[in-house]
Amino acid sequence: MTNQNAGVVLSLDELFSLARKALVHHGLSLAHAEAIAHVITQGQRDECHSHGIYRLLGCVRSVRSGKVDPSAEPTLRNVSPGVLAVDAHYGFSLLAFERGLPVLAEKARTQGIAAMAINRCFHFSALWPEVEAIAAQGLVGLAMNPSHSWVAPAGGTRGVFGTNPIAFAWPREHGHPFVFDFATSAIARGDIELHAREGKPIPDHWAIDSEGKPTTDARAALEGAMQTFGGHKGSALAAMVELLAGALIGDLTSMESQAFDDGAGASPCHGELVIAIDPRRFLGADYAAGQERAERLFAAVVDQGARLPSQRRFEARERSERDGVRIPQALYDDVMKLLD
Repeated sequence: MTNQNAGVVLSLDELFSLARKALVHHGLSLAHAEAIAHVITQGQRDECHSHGIYRLLGCVRSVRSGKVDPSAEPTLRNVSPGVLAVDAHYGFSLLAFERGLPVLAEKARTQGIAAMAINRCFHFSALWPEVEAIAAQGLVGLAMNPSHSWVAPAGGTRGVFGTNPIAFAWPREHGHPFVFDFATSAIARGDIELHAREGKPIPDHWAIDSEGKPTTDARAALEGAMQTFGGHKGSALAAMVELLAGALIGDLTSMESQAFDDGAGASPCHGELVIAIDPRRFLGADYAAGQERAERLFAAVVDQGARLPSQRRFEARERSERDGVRIPQALYDDVMKLLD
């Protein structure tokens, strides 16, 4: 670890150890602490600052709220040959995902496609680590979840939807998978929180204030409602996530999650839908042809100078693995206070 004027530089191992130590210090079981620390490290490594070490503060706040069970052991239930349900028992979602992934992957290889519902979980993390883990097994991955009702529908003035991210990964024979992970809101909630923390203005299309007017004030945005991306298109996708990862799997919508929190300030509590598809099972003898078709598509994008989704993250990943990650001094100081 080295101190520099712009903050503190940590190796990825140092960052993981710090996150794990802070989480265990606040009562999380080692299994939960390691699952969370891995994903926080991945977020910081890929320079997604709103989902990196900053999320430790929210994790600890959630535990202190009394809502989260810091040592909950997920249980798995086979619903059908192609459906798995994982009950997180009001723990964080990441350990539930880890425990369910091997079974989900096996179901996908057997059936061609399989779904995993993670229920009664507290969720705060990015989804790309999950779909990348699916792609690492040669499977296509899709994941989505609601959150708290922070986001107004297109044309509305009050929160109904969550930030409702959707993530997708396509495995490739060589190099990184094709991956995207984006909120159906105009921006992730954590980005607005970071702007508020640093006193920076936000673009006026990110959110509206409590009177329903566009605002550049991050704190006013947090008291008002976020906007969907793409107007009615993002609004429709947000509703789809509420249905597929809420109503369909027997778990809370974003409005219900907000009500369940009842002002405690914990991470959103709800469910998550994860789907895995085996392209080898779908394509059989045509698997290689399907992969070649996908690669021609990707080449048509990059050959004209455009980027594939997540390319910036993969470039950041290489820098971080080589040089470590830089943490703003004020944020590092706040994280260290968690160890007091």
